[in-house]
Amino acid sequence: MHEARPRQFEAVPHALLHRRVRDIASGTEGELMAVQHEDVSGSPAYERWADVAYVRGPSGREISTAVANIEAV
Repeated sequence: MHEARPRQFEAVPHALLHRRVRDIASGTEGELMAVQHEDVSGSPAYERWADVAYVRGPSGREISTAVANIEAV
């Protein structure tokens, strides 16, 4: 039996979703809009999966960062 392959982008539940957070890498503060499990390799030959957080800052623009960089404000 074949193992099911994850979709290219898969939503991941997170305790801080839709709450105010800070990205410790950039210092950006905003609302955690989504966390997705994504293939971040950029290559079809080599997959590298990571959980990526999307934070909407005060300007309305979203940034992406590693989930490990997110902390509650």
